[in-house]
Amino acid sequence: MKILIATDAWRPQVNGVVRSLEQTAAAASRQGVEIDFLAPDRFWSVPMPSYPEIRLAMPPLGAIERHIEAEKPDYVHIATEGPIGLLTRRACLKKGRPFTTSYHTRFPEYLAARVPVPLDWSYRWIRRFHNAGAGTMVSTPALERELAARGFKRLMRWSRGVDAELYRPRPVRIFDLPGPIFLYVGRVAVEKNIEAFLDLDLPGSKVVVGGGPALEMLRLRYPAVHFAGMLEGEDLARAYASADVFVFPSLTDTFGIVLLEAMASGLPVAAFPVTGPIDVISSGRTGILDNDLAVAARACLDLKPADARAEALKYSWDACAHQFVANVVDACSRAKTTPAPASAVKQGRASLPV
Repeated sequence: MKILIATDAWRPQVNGVVRSLEQTAAAASRQGVEIDFLAPDRFWSVPMPSYPEIRLAMPPLGAIERHIEAEKPDYVHIATEGPIGLLTRRACLKKGRPFTTSYHTRFPEYLAARVPVPLDWSYRWIRRFHNAGAGTMVSTPALERELAARGFKRLMRWSRGVDAELYRPRPVRIFDLPGPIFLYVGRVAVEKNIEAFLDLDLPGSKVVVGGGPALEMLRLRYPAVHFAGMLEGEDLARAYASADVFVFPSLTDTFGIVLLEAMASGLPVAAFPVTGPIDVISSGRTGILDNDLAVAARACLDLKPADARAEALKYSWDACAHQFVANVVDACSRAKTTPAPASAVKQGRASLPV
């Protein structure tokens, strides 16, 4: 079986979308499924406005169509709503090819954090994008309920995994800082709400691991915080193991793979009670969910690291890949047996369900 995934998020970006796709493909390969990527590294690209670290590919529609024809995939999955995702969607609709999508990022909220665009406008467009497919994968029950209430159709569950051999408790302390260590790992960008963590009155030290457009500004504003920059692999695993509490201030993430990485490393998680954390954290055992993030962070110091790790071990990339492949096959198989409306495809444009 061969699945082609179209994605605008790809290396050298370091984020949850890229990590999810790479780990899913590696695990699917072990299960006899080949996953190829239609990604920005194949095309000319330009820096994304306000976030130059991310480059947006600018492929012509014909190039996308030719690539799909050359690859001859059994199934097509669209992971992002950027230029590659849009053109792949259009190519599939033009040919009457069923496809699935996944909802990784709260694009409407991220856009609203940068420009004054009403959420309803963005959600209307995003809903039309996804509802044209055979099914849309979401990572948590809370996100599924939320999107269903906004009119998204054919939602399917696709959880995430963690490499528990890499991310594990270790007897290391790489930060020469007063304890306890409160850690944040992730993109350093406005939508991550990092200031909610940096403004907390906490004992010990705060550490931020990651890069992004807000990094230099935050370094200047918070000189007492240790900004470690981007870390990956063993370096990142050692950073997790060197902390005492993981603080997750985001209000807009759809899951948060870093939550699993922190828990697998033995770190209880302090977070707001919002989509993502409420589906991953068992408050009072593997972390604390509270609208007062300082209260949550301090309370995590009393929790058992072993409980956090035990919860993370319930998640694996093999299970994640199996779920992803089953969703693709089931959704596209159902779509092939459902007659399309007469006006569904005309000159590459579809009449989209709402």
